[in-house]
Amino acid sequence: MLLFNRRTFLLSAAALAGCGFQPAYGPNGTASKLRGKVRIESSDSREGFTLAHALEDIFAQTVDEQYVLSFTIETDEDGLGITTDQEITRYHVTGTAKFSLIRTADGQTVASGEARNFTAYSATGSTVSSVTATRDAYDRLMSILANQISVQIYAKMATSA
Repeated sequence: MLLFNRRTFLLSAAALAGCGFQPAYGPNGTASKLRGKVRIESSDSREGFTLAHALEDIFAQTVDEQYVLSFTIETDEDGLGITTDQEITRYHVTGTAKFSLIRTADGQTVASGEARNFTAYSATGSTVSSVTATRDAYDRLMSILANQISVQIYAKMATSA
């Protein structure tokens, strides 16, 4: 059984190498070509700040600005768990981030798209724990959206190169 898995892995690797597959985080990958070259536009909201910070962690602090990444965020919160006393015990948070990566040299939009995901949190316990759970859920959501945005940008940049 182990031999079969090893053969499958080696054949898969050979097939990917033959089609021009190159890891985004490899030495000459798309991620290394964008590292330190993308300025993330700031936002006024707490969620926008969290998303911008997560994107800066991914793309690194700007050293040689060649691109500007702008985004807009929309979030929605729905109560899910409802007790017999009609109290909500669990919330579902959805978020959508629309983004565009613009080359500063000529103003061309190089990549644009939309990232969408969700998370949830429990609203049981004290007021402090509920506020903390809410903030944590939104922080997790912004981190997820930042990862989705970066993956979409890397994919679009890799296919256009």
